[in-house]
Amino acid sequence: MAKKSLKVKAKAKGSAVTVKALISHPMETGLRKDKKTGKIIPAHFVQEVTAVHNGNNVLTANWSGAISKNPYLSFKFDGGKKGDTLKVSWADNKGGGDSVEAKIK
Repeated sequence: MAKKSLKVKAKAKGSAVTVKALISHPMETGLRKDKKTGKIIPAHFVQEVTAVHNGNNVLTANWSGAISKNPYLSFKFDGGKKGDTLKVSWADNKGGGDSVEAKIK
């Protein structure tokens, strides 16, 4: 993908880190029809989102077509500190994906 489809912010408060991520993705269920042609729009959705901190997986989310377009995800984990790096990645059902590394502030 030419343009980044993933924005991530991570902020530490004590040992708890709050992560906020926004994924740019059409998230098609495979149940909608194209209004012009009447044909079903093929399913195209994010299947998995992962977050890794210091080599440890802190989040794995398995999604389906029931998630809205351009999904927003927020979660917390313990053990992070300011300056650490967090890698967030996603993969969709058509083999696409993206990942980004963010410094914890």
